[in-house]
Amino acid sequence: MTSRRFSVRVPGKFCTARYAPRGPVPRRRPSFGTGAWRRRAVWLALTIFALFVFPGFVGALAVAQDAAGTTAGVSEIDGLSWMNIRDSSGIRLSDYRFATGDESMFKPRATILWAVLGLEFIGYIAIVTTAIWLIGYALSFRWLDMFSVALRGVADAVTEQIATPIVLVTAASIGAFFVAWFIVRGYHAKATMQVVTMVGVAVLGPVFLAEPLADVLSSDGLLAQGRDLGISVAAGLNGNANPNPSQLVTTMQSDLADNFARQPLQVWNFGHAVDVRPACRSAWSAGVAAGDDGRVITGMKACGDTAAQAKAENPSMGQVATGLMLLVCGGILLIFAMYLGIKVIKAALDTIYHGIMSIFGFAAGGFVYGPTQTFLVRNLVDSFVAAARMTAYTIFLGVYVLFMGNLFAQARGQVMAVIIIAGTVEIVAIFQLKRLSSSLSRGNDWIANRFSLTIQGSQTKSSSSGAMALGMGGGGGNASSGMGFVSSLGALNTINSSPVTAWLAGGTINPFNPLANTRRSIERSTGRILASREQGYVEHQLSRTNWRRVAVTAATQAGGMHTQLGVSRALKALRDNKVPESRVHHVLLASGARHEMVNHSLAALSTQESTVSQNPYGFAPLQKAIATAWAVDNHVGHEAHDAFAAQAVIAADSFVRHSNAPAPGAAIDHAFVQRVESNWHSDRALRAAITPDEWNGAGRDTRWAIGHRAATMHQDAAQTYYANPTDINRDALMQSARRVANLDHLDPEGGLDPWNP
Repeated sequence: MTSRRFSVRVPGKFCTARYAPRGPVPRRRPSFGTGAWRRRAVWLALTIFALFVFPGFVGALAVAQDAAGTTAGVSEIDGLSWMNIRDSSGIRLSDYRFATGDESMFKPRATILWAVLGLEFIGYIAIVTTAIWLIGYALSFRWLDMFSVALRGVADAVTEQIATPIVLVTAASIGAFFVAWFIVRGYHAKATMQVVTMVGVAVLGPVFLAEPLADVLSSDGLLAQGRDLGISVAAGLNGNANPNPSQLVTTMQSDLADNFARQPLQVWNFGHAVDVRPACRSAWSAGVAAGDDGRVITGMKACGDTAAQAKAENPSMGQVATGLMLLVCGGILLIFAMYLGIKVIKAALDTIYHGIMSIFGFAAGGFVYGPTQTFLVRNLVDSFVAAARMTAYTIFLGVYVLFMGNLFAQARGQVMAVIIIAGTVEIVAIFQLKRLSSSLSRGNDWIANRFSLTIQGSQTKSSSSGAMALGMGGGGGNASSGMGFVSSLGALNTINSSPVTAWLAGGTINPFNPLANTRRSIERSTGRILASREQGYVEHQLSRTNWRRVAVTAATQAGGMHTQLGVSRALKALRDNKVPESRVHHVLLASGARHEMVNHSLAALSTQESTVSQNPYGFAPLQKAIATAWAVDNHVGHEAHDAFAAQAVIAADSFVRHSNAPAPGAAIDHAFVQRVESNWHSDRALRAAITPDEWNGAGRDTRWAIGHRAATMHQDAAQTYYANPTDINRDALMQSARRVANLDHLDPEGGLDPWNP
């Protein structure tokens, strides 16, 4: 026989009792945590990849380092040299070097650090250089030259096919019909506005159709002018009274290179920025331009910065951590640059798109009243707003570069702290740029809506009260994406509930609803279902009557429904008769129980079920008796204390019923029983007085006599406390619970207990 310990979980208490399993206890095979080791291996591999492999991958895309590393004029990272990003001293970022001391096979620690720092350096320079190049490349419009000729050809071809005399005459005739219709209906103001609009389209159309994308792709077009205006404003903020837009993009790149590449690299390599000393600045620039690590370190010694020389010749693990921080900050800068570059390129491409779409408006759509005129207005407004977008984005970048430049200037050598702050600022800048873009889009729609309302002859009052022009749809200035989504859901619901949709779906009503096919099959057998429901209703009424009879009978045996013990008895009887949980509360109330008593009984029963051990090998009646006794002790003063006491009585009664009593006239070793009863109040005394062999040698009826007497005494203690809940009676109940726990053996070597067969 084996025994195990179980825990009773009671709020505010923790007690341990024992149970004797009724059968062999299965042994669990030891688990070596295969899944846990696999997860640890995966995390270790990811950590190694993030620390060592990933920076190498990023740099390997662009690195082509010379073998000796001492030849002057040779680029350190040839794959980045074509970007031609230079700092304020004219040194290309692709020529930057991370200068260290001599590495050899006899210095394994320094060699390993050199390899790790080299990988991080290559990755950081590649990321920062790409980010700075992307910002300048997007603002320079050099990317537009790659396909400007093709776009001009497409626009000219579309113009030749659309802007024909037949299309023009047809569109003008349709527009004249609207003028006549307005006059007949008495809308003279609308007729006049339609005539003015047609004349304006006829005058401006030939000018636009001659070169549809001239204002977009030309060097002095709307986009270029917006870019130049933004750069000029940004230069003015930086103190330049006579800015040259063609040179300021390069100046911005140089400032970004100094702040995000040159100074951080010096702090990373030497522990501080060496540019604060003019001699060291020149020495570092000369050594990097020459591509010689030794010359860089010698230059630091020559300019008197011995601390920088010592730091470079003795790399440490702290520099590895610094490299990781710079990689993260460089990645954030790259994200910011990509987001800004995409916004700038998207603004230009949107303008090209709207320029091509304007061809259809000037060729035909602008003459026709309604959505087609709105379409032309939106395309024209979008083209002008794109220039405003370009100006706003450029000013945004200029203010950002100005802020970062001043931040680095005020740092006074605290470059790493500023780098961390810069990463935070870049994250905030991304969200601010997104808000700026959204506000420009809303303003674009609002302007287009107002122009369209004016062309369509709407009244000023209606146009200022949120009215939408024909053809604006949900994109007006007062519309929101949320309402558009809600409108789409409403349209989908209308389609779903349409009879036509039901016919197309084979007779399934609301086919988009979940379980629509299941409901259809159920509805096909409506008659049978109604009959079964009627029969179920009759059976339910009979069941409710029987349930109330069971509850009242059980409560009457314990004092009636007006007592807490009676309600608890009725609750147990309903549970024993498999009454659904959803019906128990209503049946008890219908049987005459008070609402408070029912709630208290349910709370006490829930506490018993949540605290009793769930081990399948335990003696359930014994476990419930101990658990309810501890619940009583832990809920003194609780409003449902009477219910806990009643639940202890019910559990004790069940314990007695399930404890085997010796047969009448059975042979009982009374001396053994006397020895057990003299020591059963203490687990230690009982184990000292009765050996396992004596337990195994005692007869079954002798052990059953002890167990049945202990159960009966526990029942008396529970009933006494329920009838008179005093501290003395509660102590007696807890003493009985400990007695029962002591008799239930703790370990397998303890022998048979009083409840074993």
